[in-house]
Amino acid sequence: MKSKTRLIVLLGIIAALGPLSIDLYLSGFPEIAEDLDTPINYVSLSLTAYFIGIAIGQLVNGPLLDRYGRRKPLLIGLILYVLGSIGCALAPGIYALIGLRFIMALGGSVGMVATRAVIRDHFEHEEMARAFSALILVFGTAPILAPMLGSFVLKEFGWRYNFIVLAIYAIIIILLAYRYLKDIRGPQEDLSIRPKDIFSGYGKLLADWRFLLYALSSGFGMMAMFAYISGSPYVVREVLAFDEINYALVFGANALAYIAASQVNSLLLRRYNTLRLSKSISIIFAILGIGLALNISLGLPSIPIFLANFLLFLAMLGFINPNLQALALEPFKEQAGAAAALIGALRMLVGTLASAYISFFHDETAWPMVSLMALSALILLILLWNPRWQLKSS
Repeated sequence: MKSKTRLIVLLGIIAALGPLSIDLYLSGFPEIAEDLDTPINYVSLSLTAYFIGIAIGQLVNGPLLDRYGRRKPLLIGLILYVLGSIGCALAPGIYALIGLRFIMALGGSVGMVATRAVIRDHFEHEEMARAFSALILVFGTAPILAPMLGSFVLKEFGWRYNFIVLAIYAIIIILLAYRYLKDIRGPQEDLSIRPKDIFSGYGKLLADWRFLLYALSSGFGMMAMFAYISGSPYVVREVLAFDEINYALVFGANALAYIAASQVNSLLLRRYNTLRLSKSISIIFAILGIGLALNISLGLPSIPIFLANFLLFLAMLGFINPNLQALALEPFKEQAGAAAALIGALRMLVGTLASAYISFFHDETAWPMVSLMALSALILLILLWNPRWQLKSS
């Protein structure tokens, strides 16, 4: 196996921890609510806490990855993740679960930053966007398998054992990263990690209009994704009246579409500029978002049409996610950790807002989820096509 292929496989295994941490327990929301004697929208707050922890954790871990190298902070963060997972498995109540999900996120966030930073270390220009697409091919199996595995564990052992599965997976990553992940740049001993200097560095990144444009656009793409993640357990299982197995099948089909689109994206990048392709896809993305909203406004006249629209909308993220991350990271090779962290934090911030929006506006319909998905797609379209932003970012 070629060294870069082996690297992508390892990074994909690390990156899979993110979707596994979310998707594995989604189908168990009703059971968690019943077991902990709490409303289901309170269980959704455990997802919100996870997003907040991911956002904060990435901002802390980015500079640490630049200062101490990629491997050491990754291993320490994963140990914290394992402890948080075991705590969630033992949680006596909903507030303990919410707090321990936050701890899990602080530890697990380092893997999200490290994968982006390592890709920036090894790849350049359009090759970087193709590397992100290849990464999706590896870790993209997690959203397919996680709901099925989660549903199986839920049915056979109970929701708490899903967190034991996550702890075991993180231990496997620790062993693989310790053995195979090598730092090609190593620590930067002259890099300051004082809070003042860290915030100053982030301020300089945000002052770069090109970075801000693509990072925000990427964030609104992820807002659509997190609206789906937060809202789909209720919409698919309660509004569409699907059981946990059919929910897993729907989730898996959408993940397959996302992976397939990312691989088509990789092929198209051999012929088309990353920005040009992203702008074209944003038009389709917005049209499909409006289509979802119309389906719900008309009272779901056809569930198969709604599900097809759903699948195509999420597939567009297979183009949007890798391309916009690559565009934002491209100018910042020496600050790859900090830039990757800030991109990730912005993405998690909008994820937190999406989760909170779904929980706050929960009205026993699909409208909170689809309205936010459509709105996110329209904002992304405006950002990428606004000529004033393009002028500032050039």
